[in-house]
Amino acid sequence: MSVEPGVVDANVLVYAMDADAPQHAASRALLDAARDESTTLYVNSQILCEFYSVVTNPRRVSTPRSAADAVNVISGLLAFLHVLPIPARSVEGWLDLLRRRPVIGGAVFDLQITAAMLANNVHRIYTYNADDFRAFSEIVVVEP
Repeated sequence: MSVEPGVVDANVLVYAMDADAPQHAASRALLDAARDESTTLYVNSQILCEFYSVVTNPRRVSTPRSAADAVNVISGLLAFLHVLPIPARSVEGWLDLLRRRPVIGGAVFDLQITAAMLANNVHRIYTYNADDFRAFSEIVVVEP
């Protein structure tokens, strides 16, 4: 499977760990492709926090993971996923995105991911929440 460089959203990570999810096989295939040294996929600290929050929350998943298990999964992911830094300039980029697309509530977190991507010159995201990112012409949204 040939995969272009890009960010892996938290929902893809969650589905990759949930064998009962319809998105499991595609999510797993994307992560398996990232194990190849010729493939570069990214996460950032926010995405890892979102993943941890979901997989340890019994209201969000049918079989929540323990804190220790979630930490071990994240450590395993970091063996082949690259961590994007969140440079200080991404804050101004985030504010610019908020001016262009005012959102409320939790939608602000996807804008923060977008700002971090753009600050690092990364323009592709693998996600099942495509509508959260499609509003930005700078971002290529790919469903795994």
